[in-house]
Amino acid sequence: MKLKPLGDRILVKRLEAENKTKGGIIIPDTAKEKPREGKVISVGEGRLEDGKRVPLSVKVNDRVLFSSYAGTDIKVDGDEFLIMKEEDVLGIIVE
Repeated sequence: MKLKPLGDRILVKRLEAENKTKGGIIIPDTAKEKPREGKVISVGEGRLEDGKRVPLSVKVNDRVLFSSYAGTDIKVDGDEFLIMKEEDVLGIIVE
């Protein structure tokens, strides 16, 4: 199944959480925080301003950083995703 976000929304796949600290301590699943980084899977057509469509700044395959409480968690075909507005994205990670 494909999911196409509407308007200024984007579909993000969270990156996996780290299993160890930098010091080598293993973190149990119950103590892990949800990652605030993800990969953009799909984007909407943009937001409307004065009747004109403004394209989004983020694109498919961008790696983004978002706030802790951004978006809504959803499941599609057993995979977990996050759907959020573009304004919830704090930045694009450039490598």
